[in-house]
Order: sequence, then C-alpha cells, then structure tokens
Amino acid sequence: MCEDHHGGLGRRALFVTGAAAALTVGSVSFAAAADGGRETRTVRGTLPPGSPDFVYVPVEVPAGVRELKVAYTYDRPSVPAGTAGNALDIGVFDERGTELGGRGFRGWSGGARTEFFVRADDATPGYLPGPVREGTWHIALGPYTVAPQGLSYEITITLTYGEPGETARPVYPPRRAKGRGRAWYRGDCHLHSWHSDGRRTPAEIGELARAAGLDFINSSEHNTHSAHAHWADVAGDDLLVMLGEEVTTRNGHVVALGTDPGTFVDWRYRARDNRFGRFARQIRRAGGLVVPAHPHATCVGCNWKFGFAEADAVEVWNGPYTPDDEVALADWDSMLVASVRDGRGWLPAMGSSDAHRSPDAVGSPQTVVLADDLTREAIQEGIRAGRSYVAESARVALSLRASGGRGAHAGIGERLAVGRDTPVTVRLEVTGAPRCTVRFVTDQGVLHTSDPLPVSGSGVVEWRTTPSYAAYVRAELRHEAAAGPLPGALAAFTNPIFLGRD
Repeated sequence: MCEDHHGGLGRRALFVTGAAAALTVGSVSFAAAADGGRETRTVRGTLPPGSPDFVYVPVEVPAGVRELKVAYTYDRPSVPAGTAGNALDIGVFDERGTELGGRGFRGWSGGARTEFFVRADDATPGYLPGPVREGTWHIALGPYTVAPQGLSYEITITLTYGEPGETARPVYPPRRAKGRGRAWYRGDCHLHSWHSDGRRTPAEIGELARAAGLDFINSSEHNTHSAHAHWADVAGDDLLVMLGEEVTTRNGHVVALGTDPGTFVDWRYRARDNRFGRFARQIRRAGGLVVPAHPHATCVGCNWKFGFAEADAVEVWNGPYTPDDEVALADWDSMLVASVRDGRGWLPAMGSSDAHRSPDAVGSPQTVVLADDLTREAIQEGIRAGRSYVAESARVALSLRASGGRGAHAGIGERLAVGRDTPVTVRLEVTGAPRCTVRFVTDQGVLHTSDPLPVSGSGVVEWRTTPSYAAYVRAELRHEAAAGPLPGALAAFTNPIFLGRD
C-alpha cells in the first residue's frame, strides 16, 4: 500500500475504521533530534478505484517538535471522456485522534494546497496554530475521485525540533455592528477566503463586501474554522462578520451560519451513515443556522441528499444564476406547496455568492433581511422567519405587501389572516430592475406576469386574488429572456406571504 523512502515503515497492515468509510495504513516513525534539527520521511502509496472516503496515515511524533510540515503530490493520468480523474484532498489530526466529532482536528485544505505546516505560533491558512505535541498524529487523505488506473501519491513529512513558541489567544469579531434599528439589512452568507479554496484574504473580502453595499457576511470555509480568528480587523460598525463553516460532505454541502467562534463541524459522513442530524444539532447548539447549499449543483458530491427535515433555510440561488438554481427554485416552491397541504412549517429560501476568487462577485446575489438590529441573533431570526428576499445586487430593492379585510396587511414571511373568500390586494414596489418582468407565483404556479418595467427600473405592480385561489404569493423579478418561452434569469425573488387563516 505504501512505503517509507527512508527505511522500514513498520506496520503495513490496513485497518478499516467506520462503515467502510475510512482506512488506516501503517505508521511513520521519527527519532527525536537535537534542538534545531530536522527530520524528513517520505511515504508513497497507491489507492485503487472505489477507495474509502478517507485514508489515514499515522505519524509518530516524538517530544520536542517545533513544527510539522507536510507536502504531497499525486499522479494525474489521462482518463476517457466522461470519467473522473484523480483528485486527492488532505488535512491533519493531532494526537487527540480522528474520532468523528473532530476533537483532534488541526486543519484541512482539501485540494487547494500541495503543502502545509503547523506550529504553536503560526499555521498555513486552513490549519490551526498550536503546539505539536508528542503522540500519534494522522495525515488525513480524501480521495475525492480516483481514475481507473488508481491514484499514486507521495507524502513528505518534515519535523523541525526546538522551542515551540507561544500560541496567541484568538480575537474574534463582535456579534453586533452599528445598525439602523428595525430595517432591511443586506448580506452574503457563503464566501471563501484563502483559508480554504478561495484566493482572497479576509481583508480583501471585507473591502468587496462594503463596495457591494453589504451590512453582514458569514465566514464559510470548507471543513475548517481556521478563519474565525482572522476577521476581527475586518469587522466594523458598518459590517457585521458572522462565523461559520461550509460543511462539505460527499453527499452535499451545508452552511453553518453564525456559529459561536471556534466551532468546528465534522464532515466525514454520508447520508447513508445517518449522522447528519447529530451535526445539525451541534450547529444549533453553537447558535448557528443549518442551511443546505446549492442543493442541485452538478459537481461531484455537491448534490444535497440528506433531506430538509433538519434545515433552517435553504440556499436556492448560488452565484451567477444557472439552470441548477432554476431547479432549486422550483424544488423549493414544491416544498412550499407541501407545507400548505400538510399544515406544517415552511422552509425559507436564501441566496449567496459562494465567491472564491476574481471575477466572482461578492454580494451577487445577496439576501436582504428584515431584522430588529444588525446583530448575529437578529439577522438569524429574520432569516429563520423568512422575512427576506434575494437580489442580484444592492441596486435592486423590493417591497411586497398583501392587504385585505378590515385593514389587515402582511409582509414577506408573514401571514395575512383573512377569510378564504376575502379579496386580497398584493402590491410590489420595485427599484433598480430596468426592463425586468414581475411574476406573482402561488401554489398554482405563475398567476400574473407584468409588462416589463421601464428603463428607470422602478415601478409598482398590483394583483388581486383571494386565499381560496392562492394559498401563498411570492414575487419574482426576471430579466428579459434571450429567446424562446423560458423565463429570463432572476434579478430577485421574495419569500412568500401566506394568505388565509391557519
């Protein structure tokens, strides 16, 4: 399976851990060296197609180590069209172990880096600074896809000996910014910096967020919380920075939105393992929201397969509007119909940029939330209640209201509690959407389509109905279609207003 380039590897037996989901190979040993000395070992191996999701390489770390450094390469043979080639992710767990739950987690870079280091006073982005203590560490390999020829890898492990240095106490961003009281606040809750597979620093993201007119953002790196301690200088009175993670499993991704600082959420399971509920509850205990991301994305492992029973909201629009977003929007609308039919709670929708690097636009799209203040808890409550809409940029602003009966009225995410046959007027006010068409969507589908808005982008559209005819109504703004009967790309959409008494 693998060999030590510098001598005998020791144990070569393979150990299956978990439900055929992980594999442990023979350990790599080091002898203690003099202060300032350095030792290197090289491990080679080949993984066959159908390998477990995770392969662990134990590393016996002696006392007196100042720094652990790991570099790796793997082959990328040509494969037939339509066949996945090799892709190998990497991370590390310390002497506290690899048990699910992540007590020993020290970092993950996925496939974004070819090397990393960890020491007490510093670490590669994606990894956590801290002492390199004596014991058995584990390099974690994730064979994301394996070519028919197999995946041959080489790992070079270097230990540097000496005084460990001091680990700085992390400083996190504040839980509130200077808000405007009860108001509409704009945010982007799915972003990536160089702490995972993004290319921007937190400072660069903060600058772009402010330029995009955002009031809040959420840190959401793939499978690591290492960025949490690097946002304090970015936040300010004008920008709330919430902390979280994009939990990137083999059966879909979920954004942990607004968790307590330092919260790590494990990702090493599939839907068939029946473990997602445990980690969804962990996210909530840490004060966060559970938001499945891009549920119909087509990349390997991206399609959401855990169901929505544990979700607090769902990311329907992810980055530039594409056909998989259209499918996600339609699927979400079907869930709204089911919630009306079954008389149960409904799942609000969100939109985020998932921006990684230039030219990805931070804040496109953005979720606009009615909240009591610009605090973590108030923003989360607005999202959870569905008092929000999604817009392609800060230029687009909406106001959707329904009124009927004796002065009753309701806004986005609310219920207009009137009789089944009571006349209801739905009114949408729009700015910043030139030549866009307004569609009112109900449990029957699209029941009203407006003429295109003027070039100024501002307008008012009204429609009259009854609760017996429309159980809910939501608005969509669509750009002009390029051709054919298909609707144009979204410029904005709202969460619904429900009509009628419960």
